Amino acid sequence: MRTVRRSALIDRPIPEPSALPRRAPLPAHHPDPVLDVVVPVYNEEHDLEPCVRRLHAHLGETFPYAFRITIADNASTDGTPRIAARLAAELPGTDFIRLAEKGRGRALHTAWSRSRAPVLAYLDVDLSTDLAALLPLVAPLISGHSDIAIGTRLARGSRVVRGPKREIISRCYNGLLRGTLAVGFSDAQCGFKAVRRDVAERLLPLVEDREWFFDTELLVIAERAGLRIHEVPVDWVDDPDSRVHIVSTALADLRGMARLGRALACGRLPLSALRRSGGGELDEELPAGLARQVVRFAAVGVASTLCYLLLYTVLRPATGAQAANALALLASAVANTAANRRLTFGVRGRGGALRHHLKGLAAFLIGLALTSGSLAVLHHSAPGTGHRVELLTLIAANLAATLLRFLLFRAWVFPARRTTGPSAP
Repeated sequence: MRTVRRSALIDRPIPEPSALPRRAPLPAHHPDPVLDVVVPVYNEEHDLEPCVRRLHAHLGETFPYAFRITIADNASTDGTPRIAARLAAELPGTDFIRLAEKGRGRALHTAWSRSRAPVLAYLDVDLSTDLAALLPLVAPLISGHSDIAIGTRLARGSRVVRGPKREIISRCYNGLLRGTLAVGFSDAQCGFKAVRRDVAERLLPLVEDREWFFDTELLVIAERAGLRIHEVPVDWVDDPDSRVHIVSTALADLRGMARLGRALACGRLPLSALRRSGGGELDEELPAGLARQVVRFAAVGVASTLCYLLLYTVLRPATGAQAANALALLASAVANTAANRRLTFGVRGRGGALRHHLKGLAAFLIGLALTSGSLAVLHHSAPGTGHRVELLTLIAANLAATLLRFLLFRAWVFPARRTTGPSAP
């Protein structure tokens, strides 16, 4: 048994992580445990022994590599530590650590930080998730296909037995995550997850929460960094004796979302350094974050277009169509470049700002040529055209200019910074 005291868990300043190496499968013959399954517990003297014995038997029968089970006790006040110590002494490949403070995230952070197994996992002690999903969960990490794997109760193929109250809460929570933090994974809180150790070593120092929001924070940071998350549909039966306090947990999760959203918006997390290095992977063929960049560029573009149309409508009676178009496009283009610089391409600080705006101005001139040319062609081919047709023509021209501007922004104005290895001597 090892006791982890508070001094070992004091938050340190967030380090700048090094780039992750290219994914690779684990060797077929691995002398040490390949998988470390953590079971976090607090006052679980009744469920702990049958859970661990069942898990140990299942892994012994189905898992083709050496494994370890780590019981992480969260300062239990009942007989849990005594039972955990006995199980660690009786069952080969079973370990036990005891923390001086409560918190599921604290238990996972501690156990994963000290483990040397290349694949780290955890599951809830009530075994609500069918253990048949454990091998499909960790297989993509062993093969090198994915960085993180999660069980999901909300995907097609999952079979879930639980009451309507918990079903509604779960779906509302995950819907709120998608609406506020724009996540792509379906189930943040299922107690059935795994991560490659090289990924965990870089993610754990960035995760602040030490309680129930720990899972969500780790997944959001991983997804924003472009890491690959694999989802496994699971069979899940609700534990009616769950110790989770729904109201306090929900409030803590809302605070966690707000804190994480601020950190992401302010660029306090070194996400770019977490991306995989090396060539030949799909992640390098499709640049990291492309889908998110397209979505954010489109959102900025919609706001810029509305601003442009409003300015054009206000200015046209006094300046005429061409001058109103040029002035409205110039003002919206400056705002568009500034917004895309920060929100879409993640460039912060004043460094290179003038160069970016000058290049953005060049992209603006291309847009001006397209829109002004469209107006000129419209007036030449259909003199006396009404204001509504002018607006429709300008919208179509702006869509074409927007697509071209995105390509210019990505390849020329804000080119992706590539990681290069050391030069040969």
